Amino acid sequence: MEKRRGRKTAALAMPVYVRSFAAAVGKKEGEGPLKDCFDYISEDSYFGEQSWERAESHLLRQCFMLACDKAKLPPSELDYILSGDLLNQCISSAFAMRDTAVSYFGTYGACSTMAETLSLGAMLIDGGFAGNVCAVTGSHFCTAERQYRFPLEYGGVRTPTSQWTVTGAGAVVLSRGRGAIELTHITTGAITDAGITDVNNMGAAMAPAAFDTLVSHFRDLGRSFADYDAVFTGDLGAVGHDLLQTMLHDAGYDTGVKLMDCGMLIYDRKTQNVNSGGSGCGCSASVLAAHILPAIEKGIWKRVLFAATGALLSTTSAQQGESIPGICHAVVLEREAEEWKS
Repeated sequence: MEKRRGRKTAALAMPVYVRSFAAAVGKKEGEGPLKDCFDYISEDSYFGEQSWERAESHLLRQCFMLACDKAKLPPSELDYILSGDLLNQCISSAFAMRDTAVSYFGTYGACSTMAETLSLGAMLIDGGFAGNVCAVTGSHFCTAERQYRFPLEYGGVRTPTSQWTVTGAGAVVLSRGRGAIELTHITTGAITDAGITDVNNMGAAMAPAAFDTLVSHFRDLGRSFADYDAVFTGDLGAVGHDLLQTMLHDAGYDTGVKLMDCGMLIYDRKTQNVNSGGSGCGCSASVLAAHILPAIEKGIWKRVLFAATGALLSTTSAQQGESIPGICHAVVLEREAEEWKS
């Protein structure tokens, strides 16, 4: 059966459903607008560990176990784990999952990693290679600051366009069969480079990638914003969100009030001093598991497009004066879809 729909979109032929989901975050995130939605909130940025990097692994592992517990599925019954983070060589994910003895794929799409892991996990199930897969992604403010910018002790001033890396993680268990929430379509993004070099303005770097993926998705399926109850981008922040809105409107798309951004939802920008909003692998992942999926499960939304974005930079590329390429991957999540679209 031909599963391709247009240039960049795939329609799943086998039912893939969300079996469980969990979100774990740090203290700052637990003080934001979604504070009542998370499964776990830590008051300790170290999560009981001796370093921030070990804390990030602890956070990922804890979120993973929460999702498995909610699914009533021991890790040993998973066929694959797909996990990613922001640290060099995705070490947080590797160390978090090293004792599971489950087949493991480490993935990297920067802040788009949650949509990437969901996409690949759903493809594994749809292709008959797996029955149960866990997609888990996370980040930590302190580890990201140490790796990408300055040590916290430096006390650098953050620009208005900058974003605050979320200390958080999201985990989703996907399974073959039927369930309240089905993952039905996947649109895989292409790398898009707008020539942005300012590492403090990742929203502007990622917005063109979000535009490309959303337009590709709509064209491939013959859909528009009218076909969705909500469309979520991941981590554009206020600057990137406004830019994306302008690009879509100029292209003739009516977003109405349906286009939202995870980076603008997780914090209160007026009181939490996060400038343009949230970012990091854990941002869209935790918002997905704490806010989006529960709303779909309750029937508040019937069909949602989750389009997570990522800025594909490193300290090396930034120091060499490279621009910041962007990527955006999207998945369609539906509440009790009546039939699989052919």
